[in-house]
Amino acid sequence: MMLGQLEIGGVMESPAVRAGAVLLAIALLVVLAREVRNIPARLFALMGTAFLDMVGVLMVIPLLPFYIQRLGGEGLNFSLLGVPFHMGIGLITAFMVSAFTVAQLVSAPIWGRFSDKFGRRPALLVALTASAIAYLVFGFANTLFLLLLSRLVQGAGGGTVGVIQAYVADAVEPSQRAKSLGWLSAATNLGVALGPVVGAFAVTLGQAGVDRGMPTALGHAMPGLLAAALCASAAVFAWRFLPESREEHHPSVVRKTSRQALLRVISHSGEPASRLIWIYAITMGAFNGVTAVLALFLAYRFQVTEKTIGYFFMYVGAISVFTRVLLLGKAVDKFGEARLSRFGMVLLAIGLGGMPLVSSLAGLAFFVALIPLGTAFTFPCVTGLLSRVISNHERGLYMGLQQTYGGVARVVAPIWAGFAFDRLGLGVPFYTSAIVVLATISLGLGLDQYARRK
Repeated sequence: MMLGQLEIGGVMESPAVRAGAVLLAIALLVVLAREVRNIPARLFALMGTAFLDMVGVLMVIPLLPFYIQRLGGEGLNFSLLGVPFHMGIGLITAFMVSAFTVAQLVSAPIWGRFSDKFGRRPALLVALTASAIAYLVFGFANTLFLLLLSRLVQGAGGGTVGVIQAYVADAVEPSQRAKSLGWLSAATNLGVALGPVVGAFAVTLGQAGVDRGMPTALGHAMPGLLAAALCASAAVFAWRFLPESREEHHPSVVRKTSRQALLRVISHSGEPASRLIWIYAITMGAFNGVTAVLALFLAYRFQVTEKTIGYFFMYVGAISVFTRVLLLGKAVDKFGEARLSRFGMVLLAIGLGGMPLVSSLAGLAFFVALIPLGTAFTFPCVTGLLSRVISNHERGLYMGLQQTYGGVARVVAPIWAGFAFDRLGLGVPFYTSAIVVLATISLGLGLDQYARRK
């Protein structure tokens, strides 16, 4: 291993890097405070709803393994067809995480179709209420079954991402959709960054309450209670400030079922909507596969530790937010969604493929920066284009389908990345993801006409 690679771990622990992280955080807050005045009121309300919901989700996820360990002890012993089995804490945790993902995948097109028929606002209110109930069950769960139930209900409520995207498409002019979706994504990323911090505060608050005489069960439930309160606040916020965005449609309009639409993406892969969904799913899978092994790669190659890994994710998150807030709207106006999405995929592929080739901190910072730039230009533009090529009465359904296919990719790609990292070489997940993204660019050729459509 080269000396430069060994020195990066030490550089990351220096006071200069810590000071830079503080300055980056301050700059991020200043930019958001300045630009927030330019956001339409309706979009701002939707961003607030998504932000509060995401804070609640990320409060719970980091705490889940500790709850499983407390309730599961050494694991579960059971017999299947007379053969004894032992399920350890790690496998139980994996099933809990998968339960959320599966529920989300199944519910996404159902929520989308529900919102097409009854409205975006009712779908969001019902889902947020269900999520609040799930957090309460999570907080007071005293068995693994109740913990699993809370994850299933929470995952079902989390299938409304497509509904939120459909709401943006309903409420915003076509030329402004990619920019608005970028703003929405920036609010979600901010919730991802703050959620674990709020969760840690809730744990501290609960422990302090127990030390002062609060019932132990109530103290342990504090993260779930706080997450439920945030989710309920998001529901009240949506009820108060979000009007219905869906246009009324004639009752004679024939709508596809979720199953029909799901299969049509496969059987009619050449259609514009299908191609956009495949672009979204493949690039999302490539990005998430690399993300799954990124910490391990940085630890093996550059000696990054648990004390310094946060700087990388903060760096990536900050670039992602800056790009969506400051660059995306101007770039869409100049190049259009179709061209900009292809450019984003090129940047993403170069960033993914270049990371294993560098040996200096500057080189690593350059290629890492291309990844959030690429995703910021790709995902909002692809979703914006999808909103144009589908009819209004099926917008929620197809936005849900996009999340379903993307969710499948988020499950499959990390498995491949983990296998390749262990068996084939540290750089293989990065190289294969880059190749897949480059190959996917061809699916976007010829879609420029939809970016120009009035």
